[in-house]
Amino acid sequence: MSDHQTDHHPTGPSAPGTDALSQLGRATTTPQSPEEAVLERVPSPHQGRQYVVRFTAPEFTSLCPVTGQPDFAHIVIDYIPGEWIVESKSLKLFLTSFRNHGAFHEDCSIAIAERLVALLNPQWLRIGAYWYPRGGIPIDVFWQTGEPPKGVWIPTQDVPGYRGRG
Repeated sequence: MSDHQTDHHPTGPSAPGTDALSQLGRATTTPQSPEEAVLERVPSPHQGRQYVVRFTAPEFTSLCPVTGQPDFAHIVIDYIPGEWIVESKSLKLFLTSFRNHGAFHEDCSIAIAERLVALLNPQWLRIGAYWYPRGGIPIDVFWQTGEPPKGVWIPTQDVPGYRGRG
């Protein structure tokens, strides 16, 4: 059977819960805005177990809503899944959709977290958005849904305070 005949997953049969995905394993274009972006989810493969999933986007880009100049951030998203995990390709496309989106740092950061919480209903989620300076001042944004559950190892985000971030 050729790759084109194996559902939409070239490596073989699809994983449970992935048949309804519209982007994974398919040609996609970058959404023009976060509102157009389609975030997708799949069932957590370890329901009932507490574990942390981390996504790091060290080259996140958006636009200043006033000047139209690009803003750059190193974003770290940690969450403890409930029933769902985010499908990573859809998350990458969602984050990329901010490239032409004008919003302040605080708005971008919180909008990302709120969209993920609405989609996943995780046990816990936090975002650390470490913005590179414009006008000489970095504006870092941190938010979480509440206290993390006890007994879960949650590593530090280890993104240094601005000193020419590396």
